Amino acid sequence: MATEYHLQTLRTARYFTLGNESDPGEVWFALHGYGQLAERFLHRLAPLDDGRRLVVAPEALSRFYVDAITEHQKVGASWMTREDRLNEIEDYLRYLDAVREAVTARIRGAQPRLVLLGFSQGTATACRWAVRHEAKVDRLVLWAGLLPPDVDPAADAPRLRALDLALVAGESDDWAGGAKLAEQSAALRAAGIPHRVVSFPGGHEIDEQALREVVSR
Repeated sequence: MATEYHLQTLRTARYFTLGNESDPGEVWFALHGYGQLAERFLHRLAPLDDGRRLVVAPEALSRFYVDAITEHQKVGASWMTREDRLNEIEDYLRYLDAVREAVTARIRGAQPRLVLLGFSQGTATACRWAVRHEAKVDRLVLWAGLLPPDVDPAADAPRLRALDLALVAGESDDWAGGAKLAEQSAALRAAGIPHRVVSFPGGHEIDEQALREVVSR
């Protein structure tokens, strides 16, 4: 019978930034979806760069070839799988804490507001980080994704109520739009968690007009 062991090992991760790195009023941590890379994802968030914000896009730790195995043209990344799930969650939470510390260490003056935006698979990552984060998170934007099963609106209500929470999804998004978005909103209301819902014509994507609407609030 095989015996399973675990150990922690040092590895190199990467993240990308866009905007004001010296004295931003807000720092947005943008967590990409399954099969995406951080730099490409960051391009979709360019409207956030208005001279007052810093957008930080950490890249998930597990990269893989997205296309057919014989092509090896497109590379993507994943935050986790169900395999060794709990350790993968702890790994990326430590990683995101390290990114935050590195970014805030370069900021002069008062610490800015902290906003987390998770897209698709990144919504689960953002939720877990927001609930378990030692630093104060001011806003949480869940875009094209829902709360993961281990973040419960009732049990985690005190932390979730402290957030400016927004749910965003395209009307034709099979993953998080329509009835799924309405069901998630109802569960939050039942737990007494203030939030707002932003929907837009479209699917599983970042919509520029919807992004501007989220920013304007």
